[in-house]
Parts: sequence; structure tokens; C-alpha cells
Amino acid sequence: MVRSRDPEVLKGLDAVIDVGGVYDPASRRFDHHQKGFEEVFGHGFTTKLSSAGLVYKHFGREVVAARLGLAEGDKDLDDIYLRVYKSFVEAVDAIDNGVNQYDSDVPARYQINTGLASRVGRLNPQWNEGADNAELDRRFARASEMAGKEFLDEVDFWGKCWLPARAVVKAAMDARASVHASGAVLHLAQPCPWKDHLYEIEAEEGCEGAVKFVLYLDDREGKYRVQAVNLPGSFELRRGLKAEWRGLRGEQLDAASGIPGGVFVHAGGFIGGHDTLEGALAMAAQSL
Repeated sequence: MVRSRDPEVLKGLDAVIDVGGVYDPASRRFDHHQKGFEEVFGHGFTTKLSSAGLVYKHFGREVVAARLGLAEGDKDLDDIYLRVYKSFVEAVDAIDNGVNQYDSDVPARYQINTGLASRVGRLNPQWNEGADNAELDRRFARASEMAGKEFLDEVDFWGKCWLPARAVVKAAMDARASVHASGAVLHLAQPCPWKDHLYEIEAEEGCEGAVKFVLYLDDREGKYRVQAVNLPGSFELRRGLKAEWRGLRGEQLDAASGIPGGVFVHAGGFIGGHDTLEGALAMAAQSL
């Protein structure tokens, strides 16, 4: 790997990324700074690509397949390829191209300065800190290693953690009528990333909005959780835990709910805990 803007150096390289003013996949030239460049990822995404997005557009599917051991044509490959772009790469494209995350004339309530771009930026020398080309190369290598690891962690999450959870959620959906007659309470056999799968399965089965609460065992504490389902893309709940329980714990919660063994109910009403599955189910049932 060579860090250079020298045209003569660039001529001899197999691939050139983020410099050179040329976008030509055939010759592996992937720059986005040139006038008239308006390439986007496609698949419904409209954010202008950075050089990172260009590389992912042309090689991301191949990288994801190799990392996860998926064959070309596997339906899961396209799904994960698109999800990694949405959850990771698109933000890199947007920040590099100066695209605001949202349109608003109201100042943000808080700042987030711990994203990938901020952490890469902090590896640059400060204005009053000397650094020669050798030091710049070392810092560039550190930034590349950090970004690469986070990218692969993202791929691993979607392929090795998120994707297998669909079977757990589908089994719970199929059995929900046996948990509660309303069909509004889901019991997961094990905790897993469930929200995306729940929304998608509901849509596939034509029952959007049916599930209001999800029950699962918290392996770390050995207690059962009852979690309210959000409206997609929102903190708003389809149905929260009862208002009079919110912010209570232990004996106070037991007295208010009449369900002995209560652990807590969050002040926001979106999650609670109980010693037993039966108690967690009773909390969900009363809140319906």
C-alpha cells in the first residue's frame, strides 16, 4: 500500500483509491473528487458515493461472500451486502461528501463525536504537532487497520449474529398464539436481535403491528425481560408497560402490579423484568 498523489507513482499501481480524479472500474481507479461525479450505490440509495462507497459497490459483495462463506447467488448475500452499506458504508459516503444526516433548522440536542470519521480524524497530527511523511504513513496505516476491523465486525454481525436470529424469531412467531391468546406476545427461546426480523415477518404474514411485547431470558442475570415493541424507526411504542408501574422496582412494583417477583419497569415503559417467565407474561398481559 502506497500513500501518494504523485501522478507518476499512481501510474504504476494496480489500484488507485481516493486520488487521481478518475472513476474507471475497469482500470481500478476509484476517485470521486472530479467535476461531474454523481455516482450513487443504487438499490434505492441516493447518497453520492465517496471512494469508499465506490470500492464497496464493486467489490463489497465479493468481500462479504468470502468473509461469511456464502456462495454467489445465495439470497442472504444480497441482503447482507445491502445492510452493510446502509448501516456502515453510507455514513462514510455522506460524511465525506458533506451530506447532512437530516434537514433541520433546529440545533441538535447533543453531539456525537465518537463515530468512525471522528476517530479517524483524531489520528491526524494536530496543528501544533510535528509529523514527517513517515509518521503520516504510520498514522494512515493505523487508520486503515481501525476502519478495516470495524468494517469486518459489521459484516460479521449481519452474517453471523443477525441472520441466524431470523429462525429464532420465526419459530416464536409461529408459536405466539400458544403464549397468549391475543397473539400479541412473543416468547423467544433465546435472546437475539429480533426487531428487524419481527417487522419483516409481520409484513410477510400480513399482520403488521400484531406483536406488542417480546419475552426472553436475560442470560447474564437469569431474569426474564418483557420488552415493548417500537413502531419501526421510532422510539414510540406500540403498547408500553402500564404507566403506574414505570420507575418502580422490587416490592414497590409487586405492590403496584399484584405480580410477586417483579424486578423493575423502566421509567420509559419500554422494558421490565421479572423473576419468572410466568410473571413476565402476566406483566405483558396486564399491559395489553
